[in-house]
Amino acid sequence: MDYQGFFKDRLAALRREGNYRVFADIERRAGAFPAALNHGALGPKDVTVWCSNDYLGMGQHPKVLAAMRTALDASGAGAGGTRNISGTNHHHVLLEAELAELHGKEAALVFTSGYVANWTSLGTLAGRLPDCVVFSDALNHASMIEGIRHSRAERRIFRHNDAADLDRQMKELPAGTPKIVAFESLYSMDGDVAPIAELIAVAERHGALTYVDEVHAVGLYGPRGGGIAEREGLMSRIDVINGTLAKAFGVIGGYIAGSAALIDFVRSFGSGFIFTTALPPHVAAGALASVRHLKASDEERALHQARVREVRTRLRDIGIPMIENASHIVPVMVKDPVKCKWISDWLMANHGIYVQPINYPTVPKGTERLRITPSPAHSAADIDRLARALSEIWSQCALARQVA
Repeated sequence: MDYQGFFKDRLAALRREGNYRVFADIERRAGAFPAALNHGALGPKDVTVWCSNDYLGMGQHPKVLAAMRTALDASGAGAGGTRNISGTNHHHVLLEAELAELHGKEAALVFTSGYVANWTSLGTLAGRLPDCVVFSDALNHASMIEGIRHSRAERRIFRHNDAADLDRQMKELPAGTPKIVAFESLYSMDGDVAPIAELIAVAERHGALTYVDEVHAVGLYGPRGGGIAEREGLMSRIDVINGTLAKAFGVIGGYIAGSAALIDFVRSFGSGFIFTTALPPHVAAGALASVRHLKASDEERALHQARVREVRTRLRDIGIPMIENASHIVPVMVKDPVKCKWISDWLMANHGIYVQPINYPTVPKGTERLRITPSPAHSAADIDRLARALSEIWSQCALARQVA
């Protein structure tokens, strides 16, 4: 077989479909977010980032940076091994205790990423519970899907955010069957929020464990940043809460929080935890500082929501089509992969606005979009420049406007 030819043919097909991904060479500048440098073909150029998952700008917060510098000087660059073999640092222990307290749980476990946390936890729980059946929301993240697949447990997919469909499917199983209901609290592409109370009620009625991914909600919602479940007073009714340290908390890593026995079970049997090197101590220290700060401060969340409202209002006023939702994610709908990539490039080249195109397979074909994520650090001038640029390109491309 011509292996190299096969690879090249498949990549060429991606390019023809408009789904080939090109990474922007961006240099973040501490203290200047959302300003950054784009190291493109024409040399470094100032840009404004509008698609970062560092939702609150905590990646540049003075408390976070100071904690990381202190830990780096004290403990060095690396963890030194897996958590079992010399890799557990006091910062890991403190961080896990802080995360457990944030979610009102007995324990927490930190992983190298949110993806690894989902893959390992769902794979371990579903794979080791005898004859377990997993009920997975139709729009769950790839990390959840892969974890469930890895478990080799029976998987049933219920319609997105549809508690009635979940209930109907669960009724088909014998009452004593071990079951896990896995869903997200906030879906990152459409920005829609799950009916958590309804889904939990169904799971409780059928004796199922609940596994809720709060990756795009932790730090952002609830009085202390515990997520949508905290905001709605539902954390105590969820068995496993998955979160990330890489988005609103601004660092890197993932975690789960739950009962002491469940967390110890995943710690003891999850290969994705056991056999990987631990987070560096300074990363854990930075995450700890971020979590502690956002527990006590609501300033960032309040300003964040104000900026989101401002962006939505401006885009709505000029008819830019977007998905209306109750979250901080603003999906601007283009619905064409080639145009989506072209618009993204045009915004960067002509206005220094960086918004990455979101194409298949991240979203279904025909739903291509620009995923805009306002932050507290975006100014009124930034918002005005974004709105004017989008209006200009929408006119140039003769794209349909949304009627109010």
